[in-house]
This record gives sequence, structure tokens and C-alpha cells, in this order.
Amino acid sequence: MASIAFIFNGEGNLLLNCTTLNVVAWISFCLPKEMAMLGLDYKDRVLALKKEKNAIILAHNYQLPEVQDVADFVGDSLALSKNAATTDADTIVFCGVHFMAETASIICPDKRILIPDLEAGCSLASTINSHELESWKKEHPDAIVVSYVNTTADVKALSDYCCTSSNAVKVVNSIPEGREILFLPDMFLGAYVAEVTKRKNMYIWPGECHVHAGIKSEDINRMLATLKNADFMVHPECSCTSSTLYHASKGDFERQAFVLSTEGMMKHARSSRAKQFVVATETGILYRMRKENPDREFIPIKNDAVCKYMKRINLEKVHNSLVNDVYEVKVPAQVADKAKLAIDRMLAII
Repeated sequence: MASIAFIFNGEGNLLLNCTTLNVVAWISFCLPKEMAMLGLDYKDRVLALKKEKNAIILAHNYQLPEVQDVADFVGDSLALSKNAATTDADTIVFCGVHFMAETASIICPDKRILIPDLEAGCSLASTINSHELESWKKEHPDAIVVSYVNTTADVKALSDYCCTSSNAVKVVNSIPEGREILFLPDMFLGAYVAEVTKRKNMYIWPGECHVHAGIKSEDINRMLATLKNADFMVHPECSCTSSTLYHASKGDFERQAFVLSTEGMMKHARSSRAKQFVVATETGILYRMRKENPDREFIPIKNDAVCKYMKRINLEKVHNSLVNDVYEVKVPAQVADKAKLAIDRMLAII
């Protein structure tokens, strides 16, 4: 009886090939190189493949521990963008989400940018598209557009500045006070920036990250009530940030609330005298915190503050990406050229 056989094309996609009686032979031929090896030590192979292919691995702070352990650089989106811009590697394997790989492609058009899983998207980036931004700009024709880096390349191409949570305040402060600002897409980061800068002419897009939006002020108050001596660190994307700043300004908290980017949290953990830290962001950062500060305790506000997109990439997929050169992310030149100006302005403001 005939059976259906498949082959993998050069991009790792499964294709219907033919009807054949020799199924075993075709399956043996069709498997991606080396993936059928039993007992494969992915970590050792990944480290070897990096050298063979002059590749580096960039991993976001929210990635799985096994991915962070093979990365050349681990950090927030701003730090990873800077590393992408300065590396002399031929290939960059970007272990994060899709917009980050797009940013690397824009910064490094001469390099191959790979993402191990094409489904590693971003709930925040998906809250606005280029058509919605074009309509918003028509309502405010003289406004400066500041886009959080968690946006697609098409949105960046329509923006004047990009920013990250690390430098959003500095970016907004660099814009003349008389100019209107359209800030997108994160409403909680936007509210935080507006509060810090005291800008009255800043309009904020109503987007949110599904993980940070789930961290509420009541979660924080309950945790702080029991941990009297812990430093409290909160990411500016959290829905609790605006209320946290409000209560802090009124003196409602017994201790200071440190509103920090993920990389800012790492720096504070190293420099603070505290032995306990309450952390309000995605739980992936806890691995690096504990690894770099083994004598300190890091406690998540919510154990289920997990980004399902960041966790799609694992060590096996990183290995597959290096072996089969998948999946390449390439931003079209006409979009990349426009987006690069906004990204360059972001990288210039640190």
C-alpha cells in the first residue's frame, strides 16, 4: 500500500513530496541534519556551532534558563540592540520575540538574523498596526511619534523616535516641550513617562502587555505587608505602576518603590544593600538575578507572571536554528530605511 512522504525545504518547512512505497528511505532522507541523533547534547552542540558559523546568541532576560546559559549576551531589548549593532558575527540568533529580531535586522542589514520560533510574537506589539498609527497621526499632524521598541518594523517606520523602558523618559525629555507627543503602544509605560516628565501634551495609545497588565496594586500591597525589609522593584509596563507612583508620592509606602527596566533591576540588585527583593515583572528574570546574586533572595509578585511567547524558544529550537539556518528575519529595505532613523535616535539617547 502506498504512503504519503514529506521533505523539509531549506527553511525547515515541511512539504508534501510524493506517494511512495519506500517510506523508510524517504524519512531518513527528509529529516533535518543531525536531528535524528539519539542522546544529542544540545548545549555542547550549540556552543560548537556558534564557533563553526561565526554566530552569536542574544537572549532576553525573560528567556528560559537553558537558553540564557548558551547566550553570548543576556539583557533587555536596549542592551541587545546595542550588542547587535556592534557584533562582528555573521549570524545573530535572537532569542526573544519577533519585533526584537526585526530590530536587529534593521540595525544589521548585512547579517543573517535568525529567530528559533516564528510564533514568538508579542501581545503588546500586536495592539497597534501601521494603518492605525497613520490614522492617529492624521488627527495630530504636528505631533512627534515615540514608539516603544515593542512594535513592528512597519510601526517603527512611521515613528520619529523609538524608546525602551530604560530610556523612555530621556527620549521624551529630549523633545521640545511645545510639541505634542504620540506615545505608543504601552499605556502603562506611557502613563509612567507622562507622570515623571509632567508633559501635558502627551497622548497615549491604549495598549498593554498581557503579563504586566496582570500585576495589580493589590498583589503588591499584600506582598509588601509581609516582607518588611525587601526592596520593591517594579517594571514600568505593569498596570500597577501609575498607582504605585501616586501612592509613593503621597508617602503611603514605608519604603521606596524602584521603577526600573529589566536591566535597571539587575543593576539595582547588585548595588543595593538589601538581602530581599520583591520583583514585579515577568518571572524569567529571576534566573539571572539569582545566578548573579546567590546570597540574595528574589521573590516574584506573581509566580504566574509568565510570557508564553518568550517561553516558546528552548534549547532544541536554538540548535535547530543553527543547524538549519532557520528562521531568517529580514525587513524589506524600504521599511528598514525609515525605521532605522527612529532606532538610531533611541540608541543615541542612553
